[in-house]
Amino acid sequence: MSGDLASSFSPADIEATLYQKWVKAGYFTADATSIKPAFSIVLPPPNVTGVLHIGHALDQTLQDCLSRMKRMKGFEVLWLPGMDHAGIATQNVVEKQLATDGKSRHDLGREEFVKKVWEWKAESGGAILEQMKRLGSSVDWSRERFTMDEAMSNSVVTLFKKMHDAGLIYRAERIINWCPRCLTALSDIEVEHQDDSGEFVSVRYGEGEQSITVATTRPETMMGDGAVAVHPDDPRYKHMVGTSVLLPLVNRMIPIIADELVDPDFGTGAVKVTAAHDPNDFEMAVRHNVPFVVIMNEHGVMDGTGTEFDGMDRFEARKAVVEKLRSLGRIVAEKRPYIHAVGHCSRCDTTVEPRLSKQWFVKVAPLAKASADAVRNGSVIIEPKELEPRYFDWVDNMHDWCISRQLWWGHRIPVWYGPNGEVVVVGPGESAPAGYTQDPDVLDTWFSSGQWAFSTFGWPEKTADLAKFYPTSVLVTGYDILFFWVVRMMMMSTFAMDGVPPFKTIMLHGLVRDQFGKKMSKSRGNVIDPIEFMDKYGADALRFTLARGANPGTDQALAEDWIGGSRNFATKLWNATRFAMMNGATVEGELPAADSLNAIDKWILSRLSETVSEVDSLLEKYEFARACEILYHFAWDDLCDWYLELSKETFAGTDSQKTKRVLGHVLDQLLRLLHPVMPFITEQLWTTLTGAESLVIAKWPVADAAHVDKDSEKLVTQMQEIITDVRRFRNDQGIKTSLKIPARFVAKGAIADYSSAMAFVLRLELGEITPSAKVEIGSVKVEFDLTGSIDVVAERARLEKDLAAAIKDKQTAEVKLNNDGFMAKAPESVVVEIRERLLKTSSDIERLTAQLGALPSA
Repeated sequence: MSGDLASSFSPADIEATLYQKWVKAGYFTADATSIKPAFSIVLPPPNVTGVLHIGHALDQTLQDCLSRMKRMKGFEVLWLPGMDHAGIATQNVVEKQLATDGKSRHDLGREEFVKKVWEWKAESGGAILEQMKRLGSSVDWSRERFTMDEAMSNSVVTLFKKMHDAGLIYRAERIINWCPRCLTALSDIEVEHQDDSGEFVSVRYGEGEQSITVATTRPETMMGDGAVAVHPDDPRYKHMVGTSVLLPLVNRMIPIIADELVDPDFGTGAVKVTAAHDPNDFEMAVRHNVPFVVIMNEHGVMDGTGTEFDGMDRFEARKAVVEKLRSLGRIVAEKRPYIHAVGHCSRCDTTVEPRLSKQWFVKVAPLAKASADAVRNGSVIIEPKELEPRYFDWVDNMHDWCISRQLWWGHRIPVWYGPNGEVVVVGPGESAPAGYTQDPDVLDTWFSSGQWAFSTFGWPEKTADLAKFYPTSVLVTGYDILFFWVVRMMMMSTFAMDGVPPFKTIMLHGLVRDQFGKKMSKSRGNVIDPIEFMDKYGADALRFTLARGANPGTDQALAEDWIGGSRNFATKLWNATRFAMMNGATVEGELPAADSLNAIDKWILSRLSETVSEVDSLLEKYEFARACEILYHFAWDDLCDWYLELSKETFAGTDSQKTKRVLGHVLDQLLRLLHPVMPFITEQLWTTLTGAESLVIAKWPVADAAHVDKDSEKLVTQMQEIITDVRRFRNDQGIKTSLKIPARFVAKGAIADYSSAMAFVLRLELGEITPSAKVEIGSVKVEFDLTGSIDVVAERARLEKDLAAAIKDKQTAEVKLNNDGFMAKAPESVVVEIRERLLKTSSDIERLTAQLGALPSA
């Protein structure tokens, strides 16, 4: 059978063919009518603009691992794939393409532009889905979804109307995050805060005794001030509350108000209230009836101030305003640089502008409470539990969610306005009255992807998929989108599905960082491209490396060398299977009775049973790293390094049938266990070894408690200690590993029966000898005749020379450490180095003395 396996492992030769085989056979297609228990996962939908990055590779490796394991355990598995339409990102891509031809979307008009985006999607979008196949993701391609599909759009409109009718969606004028580059509103989670270098300027408002100094980081917005605010208990300003003060540059009188939102320790304790351009100022303005003065347009350009600054970009105006105030003697103090947190658009990095705007919002309070309660009452479990506080911190403190976006690509808001101010929400299959105009905005992308767990199953229709696979079993995702997506899924699903949360478990993994623990970025040049490394090392090597580093909730480091190490592991599996098959390993027939097997066979079956039990338990608890570590050491250490080596004498003999059957069984079970993590190589090896159809549909291993044999484990552990010590002796004596040396074992009990097996591994020639050296390991003595194996005189001279040098180094270290003057002056690092040298030389002296004692007489 070994002829069916190539002499060397080449991932590129097998991966694409095997994946096509799996898809063609329909192994990944779920059956909603099946009586099997359901296991379902919805793939966090990547952006249609995206390509597979290392975070996707980790996320999908873990999801695939669970899906493949559950499929083998007899579950009806649905892992549903799809993509997000990514409103802002996709519109930006197409607008850039138009710009190369000197056009904008406005030149095309809305309808033609949206048609252009669909054309781009058909031609260039979705590259990531093809890349998923390279990774081996066992998703149900027959159920692939896209958030802009007709069925998904129907779900979006239905839920909008349902939430609006329930009073959970409303339109209001509020301060929102505005991107002057993308020209759209952004939700809080689409804003990334970073420390920017700015300025902190103190400006004198008013004249003479009726003046007050205001501190601000945004002096350009002062022309929109409607008041100055102080804390009501601040004794410095109590006498001024209720009076008015002159606002410089526009020469308008504004009131001084008292509000507890003001921090008296910040700056001068007096702050400007720019109600139309700051969220905190907006809240104060509402409480105190302060006017809203808009002084900037949608492009971040000053507009409507009636001053010389109109037409200036906001940052240009900032400098000009400060210069003007300085010339007027209004600047009291300036601090530069002033480092403070500034919001940036997560798509284009433009500094976000707080802007007064009429937008659509979701009233999140009741939805957030239901989402929090689902975790608190145990309906939904967060793994690891340590991340629960992070979830609650967000969900218990959410602001209302701005869901309207000033874009053309996306789900258009299903609201129509009548000629006399009428507002109508139009659901699926309904029509707006004649003469009504639809709201031009689209919905936030997260509004549709937040419905992913139920809309993908056909909601609002009562489909077989919805009945079978909702709620989903587990959501596997990075902790970094806990707020972006997971919370929104919880809120929208719990509402739409009458209180039933979207998943039973939220399994959060960490981020993938470089080998030094630094975040990957193009600017650092440390980005790992999964496609590049799959080309170089194969998908299995990448998957195993990622899974082996995946501890729940914690970041993991990744280096190319580690992927190379996993490729070596795959090669080891390949070569071990070839060796086994060449030596007659088989899965045919019943496994021999345990009492008829030798201790080595009993030992590997015992270790296999323990490994199956541990790996199964760990994977069920999402402990991927620990499961992979156990699999690695069982395969490399127990099977390859010990069992195959200890069994070589048996294979070389005539009574090897039982061992061949045991080896076949162990490989069969090991490949099943490894399949969820390394699907390609295990499929190729297992089908060749067994002749069966596919591991995808094979049964998951079950631990056999009857095979656990502690006596055999103890005996083989003793063999390992003997072999390790004899190998160390040979190495210390400079004896070539290929050289056979005469020896004999002096042992009693069960270990004596395995002298021959150990001798085969150690290249010892057993027989009657005149011993010239020996090694004692516990109660076992191994004697050697080294005559002719080494030049005793030369070896003794070498060891004596090394011993003398070690003794001299030790004495030098001791002299320094006992010298009080030296110790008082020497740097700590030097003292540490000398102490380490003393320990090493002491160890060397002990080792060399032992080696000299073991040498035969000349």
